[in-house]
Amino acid sequence: MKKRLIYSIFALGIAATTLTSCEDMFGDFLDKQPSGELKGDQVFNDWGMMEQFHFDTYNFLRHGAGRINRSWLDAATDLAETSYASGGVKTTFNIGNYYGGGGASELVDTWEHYYRGIRKCNMILTRIESVPKSPELSDEAYQTFKTNYISEARFLRAWFYWELFLRYGPIPVVTEVLDPNGDLLSNYKTRPSLKEYVVDFLLKELKECEAGLMSHPVESATYAGRITQPMARALYSRIMLYMASPRYSAESGITWQQAADASKGFIDTYGSKYDLMQGVDAKTALTNAWLLTPYTEDNKEMIFYRNDGKTNWGGIENDTPVGEGGKGGLCPSQNLIDMYDMIDGSAPFREYDETGAPVYNGLAPAINNASGYNDANMWANRDQRLNASILYHGLTWGNGVINVVLGQRDNPLGNANATPTGYYTRKMIPETILSGNHGGSSYRLWCFIRYAEILLNYAEALNEADFNANKATVCGLLDQIRHRAGITGNVADRTDLNSQSAMRNFIRKERTVELAFEEHRAWDVRRWNVAEKALARDIIGIDVAANGGITRKVAQKRVFSDKMYLYPIPEGEYWKTGIENNPGW
Repeated sequence: MKKRLIYSIFALGIAATTLTSCEDMFGDFLDKQPSGELKGDQVFNDWGMMEQFHFDTYNFLRHGAGRINRSWLDAATDLAETSYASGGVKTTFNIGNYYGGGGASELVDTWEHYYRGIRKCNMILTRIESVPKSPELSDEAYQTFKTNYISEARFLRAWFYWELFLRYGPIPVVTEVLDPNGDLLSNYKTRPSLKEYVVDFLLKELKECEAGLMSHPVESATYAGRITQPMARALYSRIMLYMASPRYSAESGITWQQAADASKGFIDTYGSKYDLMQGVDAKTALTNAWLLTPYTEDNKEMIFYRNDGKTNWGGIENDTPVGEGGKGGLCPSQNLIDMYDMIDGSAPFREYDETGAPVYNGLAPAINNASGYNDANMWANRDQRLNASILYHGLTWGNGVINVVLGQRDNPLGNANATPTGYYTRKMIPETILSGNHGGSSYRLWCFIRYAEILLNYAEALNEADFNANKATVCGLLDQIRHRAGITGNVADRTDLNSQSAMRNFIRKERTVELAFEEHRAWDVRRWNVAEKALARDIIGIDVAANGGITRKVAQKRVFSDKMYLYPIPEGEYWKTGIENNPGW
């Protein structure tokens, strides 16, 4: 029984490794054949086998598209709904049913998945010093590679622990390879404090591993996707921002100024190597930022990403409109559409709340008439991030025109996957795949951190540290992002942003629309301590009549309570180990 417990909680059932995808997934550094099922001694007695084992750990970086039983995490926020009537998040998270089967891949599998990845990292860190040097390597190359692999393992372990923290809070930190025949379980019954987990461990790990990572290389297929120094610094910036946020600052002791300094540190050290993607027009620039590779297509915005190979129609079918032959998938909400400003930079609505969303009176916010916004023509003259991210009625896309009138192309009678909100997703859907009767292929990287986030991190932290002293810098940072999106006006000219609270709500709105569908919203509203407002609000959709008239509607009623700030620890784990479950569960 004791053996089963240890294996279960820390997922120790991978004393062997099976590699997948190799070259196409993570570049030429995985160009060797999979090792198959190997015992630990076999792996760590051969340099080449050890390298394969280490690089396989990159496969534990998860792609977010359709990950939760065909649903995206953002479908569990106010940004979207899923078209799938069962499974995914619709019948689980969105109605407070965290133990529902459809959400198991997010609730239970996440725990096991990342602890498996952590074990692999621990095995590398514990045993790499004893691995014989390959005769093909010089002493210098051997030392360089070994240092790189150790640092990569520390970074990946930190990333896995961070992902677990977002969902479960501080949980047992295992830095050794547990022996299933030993009695080590007693060391991991007590959960660490937030400071012990994040400040004393995660942030320390990122600081210490940065120097040993590859410097920012000239991107090529040879090293595509490898962990580099800027990735460690970027993750450090993100975690510092979180730790300064209302939900965590009292326990972490980290201030907004420290968070601002962390983001500025990235910009000062690595900013010359990164930039916002530009293009012939705003929509193209935005699309390129999300889809182009850093190595063959010179995407300077991507910092940390999962380097998947090219995909085809099968890789996007679940998230394309039914009129295109797809299955609907992630369907943006009217709540998100309402967050986009006008193209001249003005706000279409009068008031915005602390979640970044406009304040609603029933199903619609109060219109700012000076902006020129008209609910009957709501998509006209808007921020180009809307056009780049959302498929709406009347938009030419793929092999036709989006038509969500009931009974028409993208809302046919009897199709269970037709959009429940009146919208489909455009962002991160490579349209080249649709060519040649869906015979095309394209890269569809999953971005974990891009340069736009660093600018947003810096702007948010500066505003919170000292609004009056930092307003000009904050406005300049936001203008970089908004002007790239085709917005002509300057933030400094907005007369409605002359207080810290108004700027705070504005920054939260900007962060939401810029990073939509990149798995930020679920965690942002939690760190701001406003999840009960953002995630319990009705999801608004639209019906479009044959004459083009638009009617707002409630697409789904949502449930969120205080205990849902954290996931419950999987039942099997706390029953077996006796570790404390999260409050309310």
